[in-house]
Amino acid sequence: MQRLTKPRIAPLDLAEIQEETLGELFPNRSFDNALNINKTLARHPRLYKQWLPFAVYLLSEQSLPKRDREILILRIGWLCQAPYEWQAHVHLAKAFGLNDEEIERIKQGPQASGWTELDELLLRAVDELHGDAMISDTTWEGLSKNYNTEQLIDLIFTVGQYNLVCMALNSLGIQIDERLSRGQPSRGSIRG
Repeated sequence: MQRLTKPRIAPLDLAEIQEETLGELFPNRSFDNALNINKTLARHPRLYKQWLPFAVYLLSEQSLPKRDREILILRIGWLCQAPYEWQAHVHLAKAFGLNDEEIERIKQGPQASGWTELDELLLRAVDELHGDAMISDTTWEGLSKNYNTEQLIDLIFTVGQYNLVCMALNSLGIQIDERLSRGQPSRGSIRG
């Protein structure tokens, strides 16, 4: 899953940020712990400041169980062939209950054996959204038996958000942070 080997747009360096902007873009002066995705997207401050609350909601506050969220994110990351996204979420997936075998099986998709009915539905929903921009009636019916209205909407927006993030990561050539490549959790202002 190799993409660009150097950034098309380099991440911000601390010396490039004015003191008043630093606090706006990186609350609590969290620049040192920020990930390359944050430092790169912060080159467009108006967009970054609008996108960040949405991204934080989907990563930290949404209504889906965290394990289910990570299945969605890893699958769309794999389908988009986004190594940064994949690497950034493997450790989170493990923290929220997915084991190494399940994480590897996400690459195979919903047709792989060993999934629960719900896990298979989640993977199928990602594949359908990625391929057709719509969840089929059959998949929707199965998901509706497991999730309420807010969760169903969060599911769609999670896949859409991380599809967008994968596009940005791949197109901008955002490089995997050293701590992510070592399997350490991200501690930045937003977790890619």
